[in-house]
Amino acid sequence: MYLNQFHAMIGSLFGELLIKFKDQGEYGFTNKTQRECKRIGYSTNITPELIEQAYEKKIDIMITHHDAWNFIYGMKDECVRRLKAYDIAHFFIHLPLDYANFGTGQSLLNEIGQIQMIQGSYYLNGESRIGIGELLETITFNELVTRLKLQCNEEVKAWNFGTQSIQRIGILTGAGDGTKHVREALEAQCDVYITGEKTLYTIQYAEFSKINLIVGSHTFTEVFGVRSLANKVRESFPEIEIVYIEEKHME
Repeated sequence: MYLNQFHAMIGSLFGELLIKFKDQGEYGFTNKTQRECKRIGYSTNITPELIEQAYEKKIDIMITHHDAWNFIYGMKDECVRRLKAYDIAHFFIHLPLDYANFGTGQSLLNEIGQIQMIQGSYYLNGESRIGIGELLETITFNELVTRLKLQCNEEVKAWNFGTQSIQRIGILTGAGDGTKHVREALEAQCDVYITGEKTLYTIQYAEFSKINLIVGSHTFTEVFGVRSLANKVRESFPEIEIVYIEEKHME
């Protein structure tokens, strides 16, 4: 697979979502190469340390959810320097992956159990709105917490402010830490709201409104969407090898 083929495949996968975010810096190549890409490495983030791991694993192209953040001063320049030095291509795709039907929220819900999606996460008036899914079988709150711990391979924060029986789940992976997101879950009669970052205000509002709240990490609530994208690439190019670039549990 060459980058022009990869780029065409991304266009066909995301369609209108790419047009919507075309000028907002929500996706693109941080570095391009001319060589054939035989091995894809995927992770949620890109950092100098992850690029070193990609080099050791002989990755040809890194696919990530996030680009290197400009407000982590100097890190993006260092990432670009290493990508060029190692001749590794890098493509990131942020909001379009959040809103795709195989994206971050739905991919995480699929790890929890058999889910019927009622509403995918979407973008309205400059803000992300939650996704909503229903488990085909009701489970307890504690069982849901256990499943999330197992799938994300990390401890999660959990507050049982509401019912013990869980079926309808509201979700916004990553930084879905606004009280407005909790309110959306309440209005949709969700039994629990799941996200990837916590704030005092969200916890207080969940307690006040008596809705269950579970918070994992930004990185590991979103990695399943990136894996789904990597698998989509392999469906189009079966010869491609997919490698997970392991991130630390540091949040």
